[in-house]
Amino acid sequence: MTQLLIVDDEPLVQIGIRSMLNWEDLGIEIAGTASNGKQAYDIILEKQPQIVITDIKMPIMDGMQLIEKCQALPHPPLFILLTSYEEFQLVKQAISYQVLDYLVKLELTPEVLTEAVEKALAILEKEKKNAVPEKTASDFSVFVDNFYIRLLLNLFETEEQFTNLCSLLSVPFDSAGYAVGYLKMANTRHSESLLHTEDAALFQSSYEMMKSLIAKYLPCHILFLDTTHFAIIFRFEKDQLDCWKALIEDAINQTSRMLYNYYSIEVLTAIGSLVSDPREISSSYSDCRQIFEETPHAGKHLVFIDDMPDSAKNHNVFHIAIFKDELQKAFSEYDSKALAAVMDDIIELFHNDSRHYAQALSAASNVLHLVLSCLGNGEALLNQIFSDRGGYNCLYEAENVSQIMQWMSALRDGLCRLFSEHHKDYKNRTISSVKKYINEHVEEKIALNQVADIFGISPNYLSILFSKYNDMGFVDYINHAKIDRAKQLLSEGNLKVYEISDKLGYESAFYFSRVFKKIEGVSPREYSNSSVPEL
Repeated sequence: MTQLLIVDDEPLVQIGIRSMLNWEDLGIEIAGTASNGKQAYDIILEKQPQIVITDIKMPIMDGMQLIEKCQALPHPPLFILLTSYEEFQLVKQAISYQVLDYLVKLELTPEVLTEAVEKALAILEKEKKNAVPEKTASDFSVFVDNFYIRLLLNLFETEEQFTNLCSLLSVPFDSAGYAVGYLKMANTRHSESLLHTEDAALFQSSYEMMKSLIAKYLPCHILFLDTTHFAIIFRFEKDQLDCWKALIEDAINQTSRMLYNYYSIEVLTAIGSLVSDPREISSSYSDCRQIFEETPHAGKHLVFIDDMPDSAKNHNVFHIAIFKDELQKAFSEYDSKALAAVMDDIIELFHNDSRHYAQALSAASNVLHLVLSCLGNGEALLNQIFSDRGGYNCLYEAENVSQIMQWMSALRDGLCRLFSEHHKDYKNRTISSVKKYINEHVEEKIALNQVADIFGISPNYLSILFSKYNDMGFVDYINHAKIDRAKQLLSEGNLKVYEISDKLGYESAFYFSRVFKKIEGVSPREYSNSSVPEL
């Protein structure tokens, strides 16, 4: 069973937490209780609990000191932090220690505690199984985030492509309504507008806290856009449609207040229109982007486009989707010429019309978010390109269209240079990622079109790329991967040939046997017999 330690200097709190849940039902055993960090540390060394629920303020050694000391252990436990409203300054110290969750004592309920503990158990289970390395999970989340970026920017080519990716990535769109929020974080401790170096960790922790908290109020997907901006796609059931704005307002206000109290982070939010078709989510996103610049001037931290007067709604919005074909070619093929051409078109567009600051900023930030989403090391590359300006967030310091286009020009030149220098390396990396995906989904039906959609590559280009930078074609690689897995299953001797065929996604056992014999030179049955050890 999973071992859990409770640390609090108040005996009633210890008793309350012990009795709040049926720990045995969760597969958890209470390893003990401690009244201060020193006692807790001794128990951690002796019993090695995997989860520790600890208060912050305690005598002898407080919770923060305990967490810090445990970081030197080979396998530090997962920490769930108990806080009081007056302890926000201490909580900020936990940023670098990646505390799993923050629970306010006065708001602690069995449901809140269960959610935090189950989150810890899920992490422990993943580490225990080690079936999917952490990098794989991260890679998959990149696919999902890239899917949402393409959805927000309306970059899907067809309805079929959108539907296929929803299925492949297990992204559900069965709600009655959707609305998108565009949010910006600002550190109220700094009067300067430029991003401070130490703010990066602060904003990242704020984003993670926002991501954790807001889902407790409303079903949603929160998407990191850049260091200071993120988007939220809210989902509503039929009975929530009449009060959707009130639900969002409550969720945003509650989480924003918590963020401000903990980290002194102020959140500015604009909410787009309610839509029923998931393909219209891009319209809601466009809505909130176009009114976002009005948010601070209106004297509010949260505005809805539905509440804005018609005069404030600028319908002359820049839609980057008009360049979707060129952008897909540029980023999927790391084509510097295609990238230069599309960015030149955007720059020329605004060079001839310098009046539309908001649209120019929207265009530049959309390209920025696309780069961060499409390139695995996009953030590092962007900060390298803008190293002489303090990082890529200098975009938001631009005061006019001309300065925004200067930023775009620098981005164009930097990306084109990097694409040209690492053209072949990027292609090899793409093929490595595709091969990795195939190996991890070898027991599923894998089609060229589906994999191409996931990686944002045209099927024809993926096929050509795979053949050029691999020793076999796409289909042959899939068959070899499946037959390698079939050999493992045959050697284990637990499944019949037709069961293995079905498990690996073949249409029939006959076709599976043909492929197996073509690759191995023997039938699956012959291979199975030859692999049985002699007694």
